[in-house]
Amino acid sequence: MPRKSVFEMEAGRVYEALVTKAERKGRTRAEVDEVTRWLLGYTPDTLAKALAPGQTYGTFLEGAPDPNPKAELITGTICGVRVESIEDPLTRRMRQLDKLVDELARGKAMEKVLRT
Repeated sequence: MPRKSVFEMEAGRVYEALVTKAERKGRTRAEVDEVTRWLLGYTPDTLAKALAPGQTYGTFLEGAPDPNPKAELITGTICGVRVESIEDPLTRRMRQLDKLVDELARGKAMEKVLRT
């Protein structure tokens, strides 16, 4: 059986993994939602719709209504790859979200995670 690309996986399942990562370190779903809304421009209602069953993670990332221009301030490595050097916009967006959730899980203050 061939492996699925993360972009083909169900958005809700991938998002739940991000929430679980944060919750294991004492953070909340609300904080992950806030980070996601900051990065991708979703509202609470549109975020819920984007994570509905049947939506892929690729569609979730591509369909971001208003990506934050401050996302370019997200630097560092995730899975051994420098976020700022990723050329594919969809992969970069995925890794940016992963990086923000990692920072949250490591206990960074929300102001620093959101680059304010």
